[in-house]
Amino acid sequence: LCPQWPYCRKRCSYCNFNTYVVPAVDEAAMRACLVREALTLLRLSQVHSVTSVFFGGGTPSLASPRTVGAVLEAVAGAAHLPAGAEVTLEANPSSTSTSRLSGFRAAGVNRLSIGVQSLDDAELRLLGREHTAEEARKAVEVAQGLFPGRTSIDLLFGLPGQSRDAWAQQLEAALGLCDDHISLYQLTLERGTVLAAQVWGGVLPAPPPDLLADMYQTAHTVLVAAGFRHYEVSNFARKGALSTHNLSYWQADQYIGVGPGAHGRFVPRGEGGCSREARVQTLEPVAWMREVQSQGHGTRSRVVLSPLEQLEELLTLGLRTDEGITHERWGHFSPELSLQDVFGVPGEAWALQQQGWLLLDGSGLRCTWAGLAVLDSLLPDLLWQLQRR
Repeated sequence: LCPQWPYCRKRCSYCNFNTYVVPAVDEAAMRACLVREALTLLRLSQVHSVTSVFFGGGTPSLASPRTVGAVLEAVAGAAHLPAGAEVTLEANPSSTSTSRLSGFRAAGVNRLSIGVQSLDDAELRLLGREHTAEEARKAVEVAQGLFPGRTSIDLLFGLPGQSRDAWAQQLEAALGLCDDHISLYQLTLERGTVLAAQVWGGVLPAPPPDLLADMYQTAHTVLVAAGFRHYEVSNFARKGALSTHNLSYWQADQYIGVGPGAHGRFVPRGEGGCSREARVQTLEPVAWMREVQSQGHGTRSRVVLSPLEQLEELLTLGLRTDEGITHERWGHFSPELSLQDVFGVPGEAWALQQQGWLLLDGSGLRCTWAGLAVLDSLLPDLLWQLQRR
């Protein structure tokens, strides 16, 4: 289950997510609507057990622990929420006081994902972040005290003007600070953002592609040497601290999105449905609340996914992980055509195996480390081969 809290205190210069900066939030109404929509969609999906909950945003750490607790209580009342289920909250360093984080822990959160983004003050200003590097360090230390072994940090690389050496220093600083999970994202310039306008307007330099590849390679080398498993394109974990929630996305499991702009993938069995649907909830919070209050949910679009579309999603998501797509997982979506039938014949996948980008063996289909680094360029060929089969 993925509840969304869409509000932020300010918009970062690189962000084009569905976020809103408003003078005041009617939290009681928002809480009631999140609870109601969660109950409606759980009933609609007839899901019996929820394996993980991830509070995303926006900035969910701006919500009160009471709101988080109310959603978790509703979920536990409508479906089985196992005692050890992973419950993650995304947090910004500027809203992570000890008392606040203690409140979230008491409400049922047991994992924290902190948007550090950079440990350099000049870079943080460029990104439009509210916090300083020192505040980020303090926030991570407080979080580790409350969620030991279950505090993840996010960092961005490929910032305008960022050098390979500056990035290597950041990685060393992050290793001194981080717990057992770290997510590294290459900065994407999104249309309509301040940062994209500055780069495209020539005010800031765009990082060259070979430098970006070098930064990614450096991160892989440094983190693997420090005992981290590079288990997904952007994610690293040690001591088994993988994000089970995110793994469920990459394995193409069902998930329910709750809140403004949330996405979901599930079979609406409560309506007699037998095919998986892609769902998107209404983006704008006030309009979404109106819909939830009148009909129990604010689903703006629902599209039945064809068997081919489901396999395309499985391929696109599954190849992001170091384990790739197992024969068993593929068989769940494609009982007639095996991985071997589709990709074990002469064609694009065969060529990619010969070139050292891809592996197909008794475990399934997966990228080599070299292939993982250039996955986006491999996928069109693989999708074309799948579509022809």
